[in-house]
Amino acid sequence: MQIFKVGGAVRDRLLGKPVTDIDWVVVGATTEEMLAQGYRPVGSDFPVFLHPKSGEEYALARTERKSGRGYGGFTFHASPEVTLEEDLIRRDLTINAMAEDDQQNLTDPYHGQRDLEARILRHVSPAFAEDPLRVLRVARFAARYAGLGFTVAPETLELMRQLSESGELEALTAERSWKEISRALLEDQPQVFIQVLRDCGALKVLMPEVDALFGVPQPEAHHPEIDTGLHTLSVLEQSALHQQPLTVRWACLLHDLGKGLTPEEEWPRHIAHEHTGLKLIKAVNERFKAPKDCQELALLVGKYHTHGHRALELKASTLLELLQSFDVYRRPQRFEEFIAACEMDARGRKGLEQRSYPQADYLRGAAKVAREVAVQPLLEKGFKGPELGEALKRERLKALKSYKENA
Repeated sequence: MQIFKVGGAVRDRLLGKPVTDIDWVVVGATTEEMLAQGYRPVGSDFPVFLHPKSGEEYALARTERKSGRGYGGFTFHASPEVTLEEDLIRRDLTINAMAEDDQQNLTDPYHGQRDLEARILRHVSPAFAEDPLRVLRVARFAARYAGLGFTVAPETLELMRQLSESGELEALTAERSWKEISRALLEDQPQVFIQVLRDCGALKVLMPEVDALFGVPQPEAHHPEIDTGLHTLSVLEQSALHQQPLTVRWACLLHDLGKGLTPEEEWPRHIAHEHTGLKLIKAVNERFKAPKDCQELALLVGKYHTHGHRALELKASTLLELLQSFDVYRRPQRFEEFIAACEMDARGRKGLEQRSYPQADYLRGAAKVAREVAVQPLLEKGFKGPELGEALKRERLKALKSYKENA
C-alpha cells in the first residue's frame, strides 16, 4: 500500500499558496484493507474513506469510463492494480494531476509543474471532453489564478467549445452548476470566469440572458465603456475588489439583464429595463436553484438599482416606498447589500472606478430615520390594526421629508 498527496494540495504548495484541503490517493490497497485499518467509508459511488484520526479523505486509485450523459455519467473501477499514473490521467488539468509522497518527492507524468511555471491551464487527456462540469471548473480556476497570470491553453479552450456545442452542458444538474458558479463568483477575479465561459461558448448555453448583453450599447455619458456586457464584467470585478458577499456578486451579475431585451431601434437608451429584466432574473435564479437570499437580492437590485443612483432626487414618498420594499425595519442587512450592489454598479464604469457614491450614506441615513420612528406613542393614541400601519407610515413619511430638507 502506498499513499500519495494529490491534486490541489500539491499544486498550491508549488505555487507558494496556503494549502487548505488535502486529498489523498491510496495505491495497491483493497476496500477490506482500508476498513481493517480503521478507515470509515463515505459515499456509494466509489471507494472513498475518512482517516480514523484526521478525518481527511483517502480514495483508492481508480480509473473511470464514460457511460452516460453529464457529470454523473461515469463508471469507476478501483483495484490494487490501478497505478498512480492511471489515477492521475483521469483528472481535469495537468496542474491538478501531480502527486507527492511523504518525502515530497513529486510524481508528475503529465508535466503539471511545467504548466504551473508557464502559467497555463491545460487538460490532461482527451477524456477531459467527457465531463461537462470541467468547463465550469476550468473557468473557475482561470478566475482564481488570473492574478498570477494564468490563461487557458488554446487546445483546452477548443475542447471546452466542443463540450459547449455538444449539448452535454444541459445535462448538468442545477446543484452541481450552482456549486461551481457560486465558488467562481467568490474568487478574486470572478469576471474572468464569465469571460472564459463566453470565450468557449458556454455562457450562451448556461446563461443566455447574460451572454445577450455583449454588444448592446448604453449611453456613453453614463457608461464610457458603452458595451453592457463589458459593464457587467466591470461591476463584477468591483464587487470582488470590495470583497462583497455572494449575494451582492450574484445581484451584480444579473442587475442589467433587461437591457438585453431592448429593441435595437431604441439603443442606446433602455427605458424601463429594470422591470423588463425581472422575468429574466427570475429565470436564471430558478435555473440554478440559487439560495433564497441570492434570489431575493438579485430581483430587488434589478428592480430598484436606478432608484439607488437617483436617491438624492427621490421624493420622500418614493424613498419610503423603497425602504418598505426592502423591509428595512426587520431586514436591515438586505438593504445594506442593496446599497453595496448599487455602488458597485456606479463604479463598474470605465474611468469612474474611484468616484465617490454619496447616495450610499444618504440611503443609510434615510433608513435610520425611518427605523427610529417610535410605535409606542401611536399605540397610546389608540391606533391598532391597519390604522396603526397607516399612522406609522404617515409618521415615517413626515420624518423622511424632514430628513430630505436637512440633508
